[in-house]
Formats: sequence, C-alpha cells, structure tokens
Amino acid sequence: MSDTQEKLAKLKETAAGQLKDCGVSKIDHGKLDEYCDRLKTMLGNKDALLVSGGDPAELETVRKNFVVKKLGVEDKDKGMKAVNAVAEKMKGIHMKSRPAFYYLVAHELGK
Repeated sequence: MSDTQEKLAKLKETAAGQLKDCGVSKIDHGKLDEYCDRLKTMLGNKDALLVSGGDPAELETVRKNFVVKKLGVEDKDKGMKAVNAVAEKMKGIHMKSRPAFYYLVAHELGK
C-alpha cells in the first residue's frame, strides 16, 4: 500500500468513526470514499482535513465550496442551516474530519 493510500485509509477510518459517534449506523461507503478522494491533494495538510465548527468563516467556506459548488444548493439560508446543524451535531468532537462533516451536511440536505 502506498503512502497516499495509507493516509486515505486512515482519513476514511477516522471519518467513519466520527459518523458512528454522530449516530450514523449505515454509512454509504461509496459516498464517504468520494469525499475522502476529493481531499487526496490535501493529505499533507492536517488543517485542511479538519473543519473548525466554531469558526463562522470556516463554516461559510464549507457552504460556498461544498454546499454550493459540489452539492449545487444555491439557497444560502438552507445551506447555512445544514452546515450549522452539522457543526452542532459534531460539537463534542474536537478534531472534526472534513469527510465526515461533508457527509453529514449532504445528508442534512438530502443529497
């Protein structure tokens, strides 16, 4: 297994654990793999793989770059409501995995 594959596997393992901590019992591993693969170029930047749930600027970036650009949800209020709901759901997790965060936001939006 290459270094990149090992890091991706660890990223997915962490995300899956956080999803279970948030009450997701049936994880769509295809969707989770997709979110992890999107972050492949950022594997060397730990901060880029995490979401700061208490930082309004970070949450707005998630809304613009993920909710709008990747999920196609243009409604700002609807997008921020989903992002904030996930931030609240994950508030007990100190280092929020970006793939887990994205997975939960997509779920909140029915995507």
